[in-house]
Amino acid sequence: MNNDIRARQIAEKLLENDPFSQWLGIQIIDVKEGYCKLQMTLRAEMLNGFGITHGGIVFSFADSALAFSCNNRNNLSLAQDNSINFFKPSKAGDVLIAEAKELHNGRSTGLYLITIHNQQGEQVALFKGTCFRTGKVLFEGM
Repeated sequence: MNNDIRARQIAEKLLENDPFSQWLGIQIIDVKEGYCKLQMTLRAEMLNGFGITHGGIVFSFADSALAFSCNNRNNLSLAQDNSINFFKPSKAGDVLIAEAKELHNGRSTGLYLITIHNQQGEQVALFKGTCFRTGKVLFEGM
């Protein structure tokens, strides 16, 4: 089986088993080994007291992109260190797109850069995530 096809199947299985990412409304746009592109539409309950998207929602969206990209080789990988920079506020009705690109794929760690844009192509945030690779199989038979 092609590695990118298997990566997509693993990401779809992760989303199927992830109630929080489902609550966020995440949709998988594209997946390749060590890469993913996700989309979500912001809802009113995702806003903070200023009427803009709560930073935790944007962080969580990026964290899901990290999970779907760093685990799609079927090696159980856990977030070890993450940071985010916010550039532009977003609001209910905006569509966010997260694109996760692998910068380093090591035996025990991986490094990923996740960019988040809105539907106008404006960058909303930049997230850097490091994962720890456990060496355990995530899904048997995949």
